[in-house]
Amino acid sequence: MTVTLADVAARARVSPATVSRVLNGNYPVASSTRERVLRAVDELDYVLNGPASSLAAATSDLVGILVNDIADPFFGIMAGAAQSEIGGPGDGSGRGGGEKLAVVCNTGGSPERELTYLTLLQRQRAAAVVLTGGALEDPAHQAAMAVKLARLADAGTRIVFCGRPPLPDTDAVVAALAFDNRGGARRLTEHLIALGHRRIGYVAGPLERTTTRHRLEGHREAMKAAGLYGDEESVTVHGPYDRSSGYDATLELLRREPEVTAVVAANDTVALGACAAVRDRGLRIPQDISVAGFDDLPFSVDAVPALTTVRLPLFEAGARAGRLAMGKETPPPGGVATIAAELMERGSTAAPAR
Repeated sequence: MTVTLADVAARARVSPATVSRVLNGNYPVASSTRERVLRAVDELDYVLNGPASSLAAATSDLVGILVNDIADPFFGIMAGAAQSEIGGPGDGSGRGGGEKLAVVCNTGGSPERELTYLTLLQRQRAAAVVLTGGALEDPAHQAAMAVKLARLADAGTRIVFCGRPPLPDTDAVVAALAFDNRGGARRLTEHLIALGHRRIGYVAGPLERTTTRHRLEGHREAMKAAGLYGDEESVTVHGPYDRSSGYDATLELLRREPEVTAVVAANDTVALGACAAVRDRGLRIPQDISVAGFDDLPFSVDAVPALTTVRLPLFEAGARAGRLAMGKETPPPGGVATIAAELMERGSTAAPAR
């Protein structure tokens, strides 16, 4: 049921006129009263009428694209591709009738910021929301997300996941485009095993992230199938998806397990840090230690040696998410599509020397 301004007024124990003054900010209101009204707005999840329309059920020309880190090419490529589909068609004048304003919301990986941006987009009556990248595997956050997404969908917002698996127990999402992280990681580790590597270290991403878990599961499936699975925790180090984490984690890995002949990194950025750590230990790549990444970001082919990695079609996935968000493309059967990952064998991996 739609929450009205009168409901907020009743909860805050003030008049509807006072609520309107607080929300519009055009009339002085006592700070204690203002705080009480804003608390009622949050508790009732009251949605302000956006400037685009006075109709309660109407959506605006705004589309939100949520990313963990816009400076990370993984997210930047998907967001840029989605925006290219969201912005048109049109003649560039804004009068074509199909244009939307895409706003990139940088969460910094914070679950609280993710929910806050969704609330702000709901208040602006966003036409669509695209959520990119892996999700946090926390039951409380998942439950809060399910409620928030359901309210967005009820208000007419189209919701699309890009590079994110479907959320359990919700049908609010138009489509979930999920990368085959598990299968890609399995093929990458099988490649290393086929080269003769038996002791393989793994620099994983943050705990409680779906991407981290799926890639790690794929790696361990390959190790088990080859009869090489043992004390995997000793050759696994977790950290953020950044270069410094890759550097520090690889030094820790080599300290724990000097017999490691290959290092699999959580992504290509982490792999760059791993390569630097290997070199700082006086070791050669791939003669002494092989290093592999994931994602096939643009710089991976220019690394020295070029990085063996798993290619995810980030641009294609982002563009498809943009089309789905705009209703330009029919959603996949069941609303879920798994996007294949491709092994890219390059010079950073070779047969072990010892």
